[in-house]
Amino acid sequence: MTVPRVVVAAPSSNAGKTSVATGLVAALTARGLAVSPHKVGPDYIDPGYTGLAAGRPGRNLDPVLVGEERVVPLFLHGARGADVAVVEGVMGLFDGATRPGLEPGFASTAHVARLLRAPVVLVVDASAQAQSVAALVHGFATYDPTVRLGGVVLNRVGSDRHEEILREALGGSGVPVLGAVRRLAELGTPSRHLGLVPAAERSAEALATVGRLGEVVAGAVDLDAVLQLARTAPALDTAPWDPAAEVAPLDGRPRIAVAGGAAFTFGYAENTELLEAAGAEVVTVDPLRDEALPEGTTGLVVGGGFPEVHAADLSANETLRADVAALAARGGPVAAECAGLLYLARSLDGVRMCGVLATDAVMSPRLTLGYREAVALGDSVLAPAGTRVRGHEFHRTVATPAAGPTPAWRWAGAGPEGFVSGSVHASYLHLNWAGFPALAERFVFACAAAVLPGGARHAHR
Repeated sequence: MTVPRVVVAAPSSNAGKTSVATGLVAALTARGLAVSPHKVGPDYIDPGYTGLAAGRPGRNLDPVLVGEERVVPLFLHGARGADVAVVEGVMGLFDGATRPGLEPGFASTAHVARLLRAPVVLVVDASAQAQSVAALVHGFATYDPTVRLGGVVLNRVGSDRHEEILREALGGSGVPVLGAVRRLAELGTPSRHLGLVPAAERSAEALATVGRLGEVVAGAVDLDAVLQLARTAPALDTAPWDPAAEVAPLDGRPRIAVAGGAAFTFGYAENTELLEAAGAEVVTVDPLRDEALPEGTTGLVVGGGFPEVHAADLSANETLRADVAALAARGGPVAAECAGLLYLARSLDGVRMCGVLATDAVMSPRLTLGYREAVALGDSVLAPAGTRVRGHEFHRTVATPAAGPTPAWRWAGAGPEGFVSGSVHASYLHLNWAGFPALAERFVFACAAAVLPGGARHAHR
């Protein structure tokens, strides 16, 4: 498949990658192009903004969570029908995962750019430099000859004269300047304890910010040059990822509710696609607004998000909390991760939650962050005992106790973690099921078996 594409990278975090990538997606979309947004790494929040700009899901490309062999197939799956793809990087261009056993630079933006054979646009924060920008760009252009630096976008430029100095300095670098974006404080996206405020929580305000970013980038960046660069990316001789080829469908069609709305904004699109491919009917429930689970719900998935920000409103929705507890009590499968664990707990910061799990959670000053290689300690609706997965932790809350009598996982450097209780699996661990599709298949089977007389008839491969 031939998909024009660029990777938007930076020398370090906080250089403006998200703003430039979102603005680029919005500007190209405003031209009438179908733009496919992607994000390197496990981050859920940035894809919310680029996805909002594109009008299609922002999809993650993470060699740790899904395996590097799936990165290109997942990219092609997400980019179906697109005129161009924009891939936002993570941290600095060459900064990768630091988990033991991984080679330096694994899962970095450079790693993914190599896998995609995509040119890189480097976003440089020029606010505190002049001629030195040439040395910086030269270093990034020559550090790794397998990574093609196709252009530079100068960000936070102070004035016309500042821009002129920067362009002159880069004149002999061999790397074209594709644009220069001025310092615009009003475009700052609000942040809090885990980074940017998700786009889904800001609704009309987020739409306005994305629109304004598109206008700024359209006025400051040579979009034709970016498209020309994107079209230099060669064809990828790989078949797109197909969820239907990853799981075996079953007879029966269990209805599985997936939590959404402002409190539960973290989720990978591929997880839902795998549930559907395995035979489920997937519906959405908003724990802030809906007073009951959708009629006929036989299973529930509660992913990540910010329930701590919405704890009072979640607690006030007593009828839905009771419905969730009743589903778990009658054996309806429930898979919860991070925010989902908090929602199922007895309490969160002192206010009542669903009470499905015998644990209480509170906010903590400490950020827990990083990849984990975990093993399932017991059989559950999600995984049989002994299953090994690679996941990601990202939270500022602490649950006490951290594990139940039957824990969900164990990983290096930590004690047992999470809860397996009857038909409930809850943990802080975020998982992209595209890397472990058997999880989705097992969960759908459990949902069908919970409601069909005699259990579901499973079409094994």
